[in-house]
Amino acid sequence: MRNNYLLALLSAFILWLAWPPIPYSSVLLFIGFVPLLVAIEQVIRGDYKYKGRKVFGLAFLTCFVWNTASIYWVYNAMNAFLDAFPSLMVALVPYTLGPVLMACAFRLYYQMRKRNNILLSFMGLISFWIAYEYLHQSWELAFPWMNLGNGFANFHQIIQWYSFTGVYGGTLWILLGNILAFLWFWQRKEKMEIYSNKLILGLFAGLLILPAAGSWIAYSNYEEHVNPSEIVTVQPNIDPFGKWGPITPDEQLKVLTDLSQKVAKLNTEFFIWPETAISDERYINEEEFREYRQYQTVLDFLEPYHNGNVLSGIESYVFYNDDRTVTARPYGNLFIDHFNAGVLIDGSSKLQFYHKSKLVPGAEKMPFGKALSFLKPLFKHFGGSTGGYGSQEEPSVFYSASGIGAAPVICYESIWGDYVTEYIKKGAQFIAVITNDGWWGDTAGKDQHLLYAKLRAIENRRWVVRSANTGISAFINQRGDIVQRSSWWVPTALSQEINLNEELTFYTKNGDLIVYLALLTGLLSIGLIIVRNNKITKNSSIN
Repeated sequence: MRNNYLLALLSAFILWLAWPPIPYSSVLLFIGFVPLLVAIEQVIRGDYKYKGRKVFGLAFLTCFVWNTASIYWVYNAMNAFLDAFPSLMVALVPYTLGPVLMACAFRLYYQMRKRNNILLSFMGLISFWIAYEYLHQSWELAFPWMNLGNGFANFHQIIQWYSFTGVYGGTLWILLGNILAFLWFWQRKEKMEIYSNKLILGLFAGLLILPAAGSWIAYSNYEEHVNPSEIVTVQPNIDPFGKWGPITPDEQLKVLTDLSQKVAKLNTEFFIWPETAISDERYINEEEFREYRQYQTVLDFLEPYHNGNVLSGIESYVFYNDDRTVTARPYGNLFIDHFNAGVLIDGSSKLQFYHKSKLVPGAEKMPFGKALSFLKPLFKHFGGSTGGYGSQEEPSVFYSASGIGAAPVICYESIWGDYVTEYIKKGAQFIAVITNDGWWGDTAGKDQHLLYAKLRAIENRRWVVRSANTGISAFINQRGDIVQRSSWWVPTALSQEINLNEELTFYTKNGDLIVYLALLTGLLSIGLIIVRNNKITKNSSIN
């Protein structure tokens, strides 16, 4: 088994090397699982006890090491919200839960291999893996950061067809490539040829070259429809750990307006400010915001820009007469909900708010809130979430007075392809990602977060404007090119004329069709496992 564990670690190393932000390394994803598949095949064919457990253990080892090496920065992010002990406990969720689910896909693959041919079993593996990715973006402990299709964010020229498939097209591409590479290698290793090695090698080459070449042609020939809008994005570089200490909310607002004015033009239509940029000793009452000095400061700032709008993060709250939401807490005779929110302010008295929906489990919300409400005192004792922020069920689009639709995507939400499409279907003509990446420090997290935004640009053919306090702010065009970007931890503002787009891509209109197909074939695969096991049980009882 020692050699098998070494093969599992080799897979982990290749997958880590292939993962963003290392430029162009994503081609290694096509062979990353091959050593693991070899190790699993050796267990299946070897004289071992408890083969299923060994397969699970090998897969978990690969995925745990790969995940932890790629998202080591999660601990920094959690430590920003929680005390040391709960931050470590929450960080263990993406470090271990994702790998457990990944290993389950391989364990189910083993169950199929016991009773079915290898090609049918590989169909099951693909289905189980995609089902895991879908689950891990849909439930209360969602963390789709490590979905395989995200791995091409560092080489976007070869995945322009994400405008048809989304990231699951990349996941399918990678898994098919690994299966073909494994079949070729295994047959060469064992000096056999059940399937033609020339055919397998040809299919592998075609699988890699044809989609990549087609994408590169599409990338080279893509032309944006000219529909210009002048946008400014601001990176105030305010240390998130000290924003309510050394710097006051008014001083923070002055930094934002001063930086904006340095690059603004009279025809600037949107000023994008980062997550939680507007605050008042933490939170602002949404219903009374017009009475706050911060609101008047923004209006004064916008006065020279007749079509100007400020799209900003804001820390806000709303009062209710009853506990209508899971997160509402008693406040005297009322109930209160706090929000990590976005706001659109223009020269009129109209205000638009959006409440972040995809909240960080543990840090911003209590997973399975109703079922685990008894744990609130424990989280409160350790300095963590006691129920978390409120949210809204569906995304909403901010509209300027001139009719331009902007998608206010807050931080963590930008890694959900299907969620961002909902903004676009509701009329968003560009995507504004407002985030505060300073919690992570100078780690790969800030770079991965930036690169993943390129995928949203391609999927929807929309410009992405990132405003990232202490992170990397950027303008990304409709084919995924980073046209402008800031440096890390540098206060700056960038100005760019972008092209608005109203057309909907195939992916925007139809969503993750690959997921639906995989769920169907996954159910059929589970059915095969159950039927085969039942037959074995019946035969055993007869004998």
